[in-house]
Amino acid sequence: MYKNILVPIDLTQAEKGTAMLAVAAKLADQGAKITAITVVEDLPGYVRAELPTGLVEKNLKAAQEEMAKLVKDSGVAASVQVSDGNPSREILDHASKIGADLIIVASHRPGMQDYFLGSTAARVVRHAACSVLVTR
Repeated sequence: MYKNILVPIDLTQAEKGTAMLAVAAKLADQGAKITAITVVEDLPGYVRAELPTGLVEKNLKAAQEEMAKLVKDSGVAASVQVSDGNPSREILDHASKIGADLIIVASHRPGMQDYFLGSTAARVVRHAACSVLVTR
């Protein structure tokens, strides 16, 4: 069905990531490319300036290792991408960059702040140039 699937994973909800990778594997054509991405929320410059040197890079490396383990444990052949910044913007930019034809994103029950700001999943659904599958 799909040839290039992007699976954004929130590492605080890794169990959803495993399920989303399984869905991606079921929807993927023979020889399809699956990319698992996680985005570490970017910190404002004034906060970064106060952090110990190398802490941000250490967190990115830890996220890379955790994603690699999650993908390996899922049994799904997927490449891993870790970036930092605004999650919805990074997801949409990466989907565009790799030419994704499907984004599989997890949703949660919205809290009050989501009604005012909109969740990452909602922003991805609204602005994606390709199909988006929202899982619960």
